[in-house]
Amino acid sequence: MRSITVKLLLAFLVISMLSVVLIVLSARWMTEREFMSYLFDQNRTNIISALADYYSKNGSWDGIENALQVQEGPPFPRGIEGSKQFFTLVDNNNHVVLAGPGDHIGDLLQQSDIENGIPIEVNGVIVGSMVTRQPTIPVNPAETAFLDRIKQIYILSAVGVIALALLLAFLLSRTLTRPIRELTAATRAVSAGNLAQEVPVRSRDELGQLAASFNQMNAKLAQSLNLRRQMTADIAHELRTPISVILGHAEGVHDGVLAPSLETFEIVRDEASRLEQLVEDLRTLSRADADELPIERQPIALATLLEDVRAAHTHRSEQKNISLIIQIALDLPEIVVDPGRMTQVLSNLMDNALHYTPEGGRISLSAQVVDEKLEIRVQDSGPGIVEGELDRIFDRFYRSDPSRQRDEGGSGLGLAIARAIVEKHNGQLWAESKPGEGTTIVIHLPL
Repeated sequence: MRSITVKLLLAFLVISMLSVVLIVLSARWMTEREFMSYLFDQNRTNIISALADYYSKNGSWDGIENALQVQEGPPFPRGIEGSKQFFTLVDNNNHVVLAGPGDHIGDLLQQSDIENGIPIEVNGVIVGSMVTRQPTIPVNPAETAFLDRIKQIYILSAVGVIALALLLAFLLSRTLTRPIRELTAATRAVSAGNLAQEVPVRSRDELGQLAASFNQMNAKLAQSLNLRRQMTADIAHELRTPISVILGHAEGVHDGVLAPSLETFEIVRDEASRLEQLVEDLRTLSRADADELPIERQPIALATLLEDVRAAHTHRSEQKNISLIIQIALDLPEIVVDPGRMTQVLSNLMDNALHYTPEGGRISLSAQVVDEKLEIRVQDSGPGIVEGELDRIFDRFYRSDPSRQRDEGGSGLGLAIARAIVEKHNGQLWAESKPGEGTTIVIHLPL
């Protein structure tokens, strides 16, 4: 299989050779034609003058053909014998007296042919006409050498042009194929598992865009792989903690170290419930990733949905002395959503807000129509989040506070599940926050 470099070289070679051959042939034909035309023009004046002298001396055209065969010199110029090959001489009656190509002595020519001829005058009287035919004037050795030098110049020029075309083709093909070779090497390295590949972007054309797209794709692939590895480690950690607690208490009861009391069984049940919730959250995310998360839409009043969420979190908010406030714009239309899934979204957001809001703080649930979309805001008065982490809080198992332990509540999947469900409703979910000013989670849903 030929490389692109070889194909480009061959293509440039064929094109340049064809172009040069056509130019050389055309130039050679034009040069010879112009040169012969020049010789013809030079000889035509002399021939007409010689023929006029012949008629003046002889008083007629009799014997003109024999005179040309016997003598080629004064009054006849060089090449007049050969010049018969491209002109015909007629008398005043349009009869041929000296035959050129296609004519015979004694033939009567048409007036249209005579009109295109050159009249021959003697003492102001037209005594005949020279009708020109195809010029085939013989040339002397010096003139032949001139034409040969012209041909050599054309040949050398053609060779030089072809060599220059090959050089340019080689340089261009190397320039074009270099990023392709780099991309090929990078893709092979990636297929071998080495994702630390970045192709240099050497231009802004299609090849440069291809290199930039490859770098972007490879960076996302490496990030996805790292997230997958991190998620695997996080899942193992999340599963290990409740399983260790359950096994520890079960072994303690079995060995007689712990009494089989109600408190012991409550701990085991709580850890089992936590394990079940983690597995259910992972199942929900996996179904969302596979686009298999069931959504059963039905119309519902948003005020009812928000009131139910507030009622479910009232007890916990009262324990931390946190105010829960609902602000709903008047005349909000009903929304068509899955009530269960949307309740899950708002509950996850409320759980997150209650955890980070200090005692005596404030959490507000608000809803209004903005730019023909329904906007729901969950705003807390917590410590806030730095700008660089605003989008990362929706990553799986990510915690803005690294010191927060898993056993303090939550699996680290709540915000990821919330975003997946909102996007399943053709909506958007994002965070707005500044350190020290609390955090606001914004939901936009189509009306």
